[in-house]
Amino acid sequence: MNLIVAVDKNWAIGAGNKLLVSIPQDMKFFRETTKGKVVAMGRKTLESFPGGQPLKNRVNIVMTTDKAYSTNGIVLVHSLEEMLCELKKYPSEDIYVIGGETIYRQLLPHCDRAYITRIDHAYDADTYFPNLDEDPQWKMTKTSEEQTYFDLEYAFTVYERVS
Repeated sequence: MNLIVAVDKNWAIGAGNKLLVSIPQDMKFFRETTKGKVVAMGRKTLESFPGGQPLKNRVNIVMTTDKAYSTNGIVLVHSLEEMLCELKKYPSEDIYVIGGETIYRQLLPHCDRAYITRIDHAYDADTYFPNLDEDPQWKMTKTSEEQTYFDLEYAFTVYERVS
């Protein structure tokens, strides 16, 4: 299983249920990487999308503890166990965990590869991703050339589970 996320210098991922920054090349990378695949997320992540609608051309699996929650175009699960059971129906390499913080933390132990856009800036944030540089189970195996978007510098990296 994979995950995909953009983090700042402090491994922050969001504030007020929004991304810290929208970088067109990062958005394009996300779209191209996840198109035709399975995306696993929490309810708040789904609700942060335009119109609260699921991502097109993907299987959207959404976890929420709200038993009354429903929306069209998603597979709804209510627990980590249900999420893992649902994900078993798909090839592991086709699954991308896309957030938010709680879902990342719950599914990280089940992931083998992490696509992380590292943004060289510190934002005011309220949600964070675990720092994989401090986790001995993970190792950065690829990094792109430094990219720029206006005055922001960032790089596309890949981390892989080593143990």
